[in-house]
Amino acid sequence: MASSPPKEIVLAFDLYGTILSTSSIASELAKHVGEDKAAQVAATWRTLQLEYTWRLNSMAQYQPFPTLTHSSLLAALHTHSLSLPPSTIDVLLEAYSHLTPFPDVTPLLTSLSTPTQPSTKPSKSNFTFKPYIFSNGPSSSLRAAVHNAPSLAAHEHVFHDLVSVEETRAFKPAPAVYWHLLSRVGKKREEAGEVWLVSGNAFDVVGARSLGLRAVWVDREGSGWGDRLVPGEAGGPDLVVSGLGEVVGKVGGLVGREMGEGKGQ
Repeated sequence: MASSPPKEIVLAFDLYGTILSTSSIASELAKHVGEDKAAQVAATWRTLQLEYTWRLNSMAQYQPFPTLTHSSLLAALHTHSLSLPPSTIDVLLEAYSHLTPFPDVTPLLTSLSTPTQPSTKPSKSNFTFKPYIFSNGPSSSLRAAVHNAPSLAAHEHVFHDLVSVEETRAFKPAPAVYWHLLSRVGKKREEAGEVWLVSGNAFDVVGARSLGLRAVWVDREGSGWGDRLVPGEAGGPDLVVSGLGEVVGKVGGLVGREMGEGKGQ
């Protein structure tokens, strides 16, 4: 008896804060604000960048992500009583397109580069992974960030596409951006459970889960899931990993078990 075509399971990887370390910008900041303040400014910059996306969502307004990256940098410098000339601001913004991947990205890319061989026998748990990058950044910024990171650029082919939220004129965790993701990866809304978000950002995980997507939270610090916005299992990830290198194995194991039990049909 011929086996049925393997089911495609989408893995949608967040970029900033999951694949790329936003704190790595501190090395460039240190050249201009000093080693003692660089990490603090980098952290404030990232916090304000995200805060601005959420505030715009709440106001039903939109500004491009690079604009927010610029304005949040200026606000972060002000917060720390610092001021830099426009030419230095331009240097820092250019450096933001050269963020460093986390060390655990390399084993992830290795696992994604290893072809998944569909079973030749009839099986309920016959599936393949289809990886994407899914981000708040515009398409041009995503391409630049990937190309500027040698380890990512060398494995860019493993990702089927780079999916930006820009067409929705909203940011994560607005529902429109996750519906947009489903549309871009060829899944219907009722197939949301076949799309797995992989993110180190709790707000992203909760947003995806609220619409029926599955989610993996990357807990590099080992602090455990602490978000309490949505009570119960629906308010947290399906899986927690300590690094991206665990994603393929853990998601594959769970999906295989669920499909074998008839839950993934």
